[in-house]
Amino acid sequence: MHPDVLIVIPGDDPPLVQGSPHLERLSHHGVVVLHRDQPATAEDKICRAANAVCLINSRGVTWPGDVLRRLPRLKMISTCGIGTDAIDLEAARELGIVVCNLPGRTAAIVAEHALGLILAVAKRAWFQTNELKAGRWATRDNVYLRGKTLGLVGAGNIAAELARLGRAIGMDVLAWTFHPTPERAARLGVTFVSLDEVLSWSDVVSLHVRLTGESRGLIGAERIRQMKPGAMLINTARGPVVETAALVEALNSGHLGGAGIDVFDDEPVPAGHPLLACQQVVLTPHNADQTPEGIDLLNGGAVDNVIAFLEGRPRNRVV
Repeated sequence: MHPDVLIVIPGDDPPLVQGSPHLERLSHHGVVVLHRDQPATAEDKICRAANAVCLINSRGVTWPGDVLRRLPRLKMISTCGIGTDAIDLEAARELGIVVCNLPGRTAAIVAEHALGLILAVAKRAWFQTNELKAGRWATRDNVYLRGKTLGLVGAGNIAAELARLGRAIGMDVLAWTFHPTPERAARLGVTFVSLDEVLSWSDVVSLHVRLTGESRGLIGAERIRQMKPGAMLINTARGPVVETAALVEALNSGHLGGAGIDVFDDEPVPAGHPLLACQQVVLTPHNADQTPEGIDLLNGGAVDNVIAFLEGRPRNRVV
């Protein structure tokens, strides 16, 4: 063990890393300090990470530039997933802090969850369950997905897995990405089309882009209006990729036939959030990869990232 190397998990609520057998592997590389609750303030973050060399950001604690600049010993941050939007990457680059993520590690698990949302929305699962619980025998037509078109916005590992699952139930698949290449098209087994074409031709649109300046608000009122009447929107990417007010209006007006949402602008979702009052929605609490298998893959990957960095061979670098 290297007692001068402090590895901090700054907040782990709800539990993700705590109790993981993978943490034992870090004992040969440094001292691990795990905080079970989330830091309440910026000062709390700084206090917890003050002497850390490495952070494992298990539950999306945000790290703006002004906080990172007050952590002179910090050399590396590993996320516990693919997303890095909780970290000011420009500040990390400026400060020489290596940021690593876990690309593709749970892609099959997230894609299966996205398919589950598609099926639940298409079969009106929440709406009809809620009606029955309320003592009402209210039927609404389900959607038969075979022969329908699945449009993928984004072309990463999760999109590739969902393309395969969509085809397995008989759907046609279209895709769009910011950076189309023949190699990416071959991996998805599709021909890329424009975003306008994906939105206007698809019966189900599923979002799989990282949250960046380009993708924030990508699906707003105008683009939702381009979608087919009765189409469904699935979001397992990041909440701010969609303009919530526009989505709510399209659901309430009946322009969209439903939505399956795993990610939100504010998490945890506050009481009174407008999506909670929509009928044709299926909502999950940003847990698309939270299966025992997924959690083990994420924890193992984050630990692998830290060990690789401490051994001088950083992997999965974003910065």
